Amino acid sequence: MNEVVRLALAEDIGTGDVTSQACVPESRMARGRFLVREPLVIAGLELLSEIYDLRGGVDELAVLKRDGDVCHDGDVVATVRGRARTLLECERVALNFLQRLSGVATLARRYADAVAGTRCRVLDTRKTTPGLRLLEKRAAAAGGVTNHRMGLFDAILIKNNHIAAAGGVRQAMLAAQGSGLPVEIEVRTREELHEALGCGAKHLLLDNLTPAEAAEWVREIGGRATVELSGGITLESVRAYAEAATDFVSAGAITHSARAMDISFRLELIGPQINADERR
Repeated sequence: MNEVVRLALAEDIGTGDVTSQACVPESRMARGRFLVREPLVIAGLELLSEIYDLRGGVDELAVLKRDGDVCHDGDVVATVRGRARTLLECERVALNFLQRLSGVATLARRYADAVAGTRCRVLDTRKTTPGLRLLEKRAAAAGGVTNHRMGLFDAILIKNNHIAAAGGVRQAMLAAQGSGLPVEIEVRTREELHEALGCGAKHLLLDNLTPAEAAEWVREIGGRATVELSGGITLESVRAYAEAATDFVSAGAITHSARAMDISFRLELIGPQINADERR
């Protein structure tokens, strides 16, 4: 993750934190607390050490929670001690990562809780922030959902445009066989369903069905393949889809629509303060 963190720091600090350089003595020491301001599932804590290390390090960093922990208003998730300038120049980048990733983890937990007691598992998707996919998928997993494929390279997912480009369901399935990778295929009609099953499909994607339609399709499939449902599945509707006896539901909202959570950073000085006249 060093490259992602490095880019984030370079974007924010650029040629230097001119405010801290102007206002804060170079030798000034401080401590800071990362404070939760609303109920959430925390994620991204492992990045704190990388952030500070890339800016010369700190004297002490104590991470008090683990990714996936439920936190409440007023909880302190980490403390840090070091040069005040270092803490100030890292503050926004650290908070941006924690707030964003905790938002993903918190929403993921709500989806996972919504299907509790069914045999259905919730999957995330590739609808992630460019450059942050690995972090967001880790956060989703910390929240309790299952990671789908990481990208286009680690599993075959034949969707409607692939079927069109290949010349049909059969052509796409036959071409994908023997790849050694997991193969999933989207089917939109009963004809495509029967054709895919006839070609040995073991993992089907059903898109944009109502819960009632999904239940009907799942009954027809009858366990011959695992089934994933997708397409506009919301926190309000995910339970109904899970109760259609499907194996998986996928929800892009977990990553593309998670809001940043309210986490703050509180800094206090260590040792005696030095006023502006004494610095001259």
